[in-house]
Amino acid sequence: QVQLVESGGGLVQAGGSLRLSCTASGGTFSTYAMAWFRQGQGKERESVATISGSGTTTYYADSVKGRFTISRDTAKNTVYLHMNSLKPEDTAVYYCAASRWLLNGHGQYDYWGQGTQVTVSS
Repeated sequence: QVQLVESGGGLVQAGGSLRLSCTASGGTFSTYAMAWFRQGQGKERESVATISGSGTTTYYADSVKGRFTISRDTAKNTVYLHMNSLKPEDTAVYYCAASRWLLNGHGQYDYWGQGTQVTVSS
């Protein structure tokens, strides 16, 4: 059983930056593809960024390309989401999730963190 704990959310002004972290325990971290999702108030959950187990392949939603970067540190069992040039529409609860497989950027995410709030003020 994999446990995921996110941190790093907060309140930031538009144009600012934040780094989210998600630390995993209970599994072999490098065997899982990891992803960040977000859900804004009244909106459906959407995939933001995905990274393969090896860290060599990444995928991004069009809305965050060029602004967000996903990375992972196997030694720390941690995946990061570096968010730059934040916009008010990035306001959401951000979740990390783990999948045992990844195909064309899609996986089956059986493990989820509790979420961390990101609020971007205009």
